[in-house]
Amino acid sequence: LVNAVEGTIKRTGMNERFIGVILLPIVGNSAEHLVALMAAIRNKMSLAVGIAFASCTQIALFVVPVTVFAGWAMGIKMDLSFHLFEVVVIHMSLLIVAELMRGGTSSWVQGSLLLSTYALLSFGFYYLPDQPHPTVAPSPQPSAG
Repeated sequence: LVNAVEGTIKRTGMNERFIGVILLPIVGNSAEHLVALMAAIRNKMSLAVGIAFASCTQIALFVVPVTVFAGWAMGIKMDLSFHLFEVVVIHMSLLIVAELMRGGTSSWVQGSLLLSTYALLSFGFYYLPDQPHPTVAPSPQPSAG
């Protein structure tokens, strides 16, 4: 899978963040997405929402820590240092989901707002530069004289 991602980056010119944050989750979780969609079509919204939350919880509480510890054990630098845009997206996502879940009901308007938000975030990640942090110029050293 890693070689496929590297080849895709070279062939298409997409940045690594876009592929990792937008494309891989869609492709990797397509079975879960299909089951949640089928549950929503059958008007079993609690099952559809439960599938989505279970997937997010599994990634946040199991996959990320295990990946960081595995990288540490293999001597690969893997930290949880995020770009400012990524931090803002995480906080915004939490606020949007909390607000939508507070009502206890859903409508097609809320669904279309979520899809348009996802599309806007996709564009943001597509055009986000590859550098994780902006470079900071070193501060001038005081003269000894």
